[in-house]
Amino acid sequence: MTTVVLADDEALLRKALAALLPMEGEITVLAEAADGAAAVEATLRHRPDVLVVDLEMPGVDGLGAVSAIRRALPEQVILMLTRHARPGVLRRALKLGVQGFVSKSAEPAHIASVVTTLHQGGRWIDPEVSVLAVVDDCPLTDRELDVLRVTRDGYSVADIAARLHLAEGTVRNYLSRAMQKTGTRTRHEAARYAREHDWL
Repeated sequence: MTTVVLADDEALLRKALAALLPMEGEITVLAEAADGAAAVEATLRHRPDVLVVDLEMPGVDGLGAVSAIRRALPEQVILMLTRHARPGVLRRALKLGVQGFVSKSAEPAHIASVVTTLHQGGRWIDPEVSVLAVVDDCPLTDRELDVLRVTRDGYSVADIAARLHLAEGTVRNYLSRAMQKTGTRTRHEAARYAREHDWL
């Protein structure tokens, strides 16, 4: 028997999966979560064999939840559901150690099969998701992407420096290089450009 916590802000999909997964395999749903913060709380409380988490959720998104869970439970097995897997997001998830990616449009039987595969120590990336992972035309470094990601949230240079534990001068250098590489005039334009090109 494989135990799971389901985290997805789409109630209809979450409830459907909670009802269907046990019918498709030897799976017990221990808890459901409607956002990232609840996903962290439920995972830490129930310690499931596999966390099934949506990438895009309000407040703390799937990556934020995974990052928090990894700090407390480094060995937690995680399956990420995604509709629009951007290359940059996929790379970040892989770096966080997410073991599986499945399209949200997949059949419940397929999701149940992947849950079992991950519980047994395997990995799985749906073909349509893996194609996006190898398309990497981003000229920006990970650190440049980090500062643009925080810039997008409207923080000042000082705030960005504090959040990323960097010197303000270092942040300015990263932003300057990001603006040069994207051909933009402001850091906000650079962040928007990176987002539009699916780099963030």
